[in-house]
Amino acid sequence: MNLQQIIERLSLKLLTDSRDLASIRPAGGYTSDLLSCVMAGAKSKYIWVTLQAHLNIVAVTALLDVAAVIITENAQPDPATIAKANEQGVILLSTSMPNFEVDGKLWEMGIRN
Repeated sequence: MNLQQIIERLSLKLLTDSRDLASIRPAGGYTSDLLSCVMAGAKSKYIWVTLQAHLNIVAVTALLDVAAVIITENAQPDPATIAKANEQGVILLSTSMPNFEVDGKLWEMGIRN
């Protein structure tokens, strides 16, 4: 399953610049709001699900080469965070769903580690 299909099936909002999302195939997923846990547990090309929406998520995402970040519960990054994400090539998505619901839906779609 590619990222464009995931966005459509979960009705996610793309917060960053548009890219060829159909060419991105997430290799798995990781959920945590603690950056240290994400740095230890997430892997390259994973989808990261978090409530965090601050600038540091961009740095962690770029460091790990995460496929995309899904920011939950309507948390919204500020314009500087979105600008930095665009500069770093990081894909930020948002949803009103809580982490647990997003995780369940991703699992049902076959996004597993």
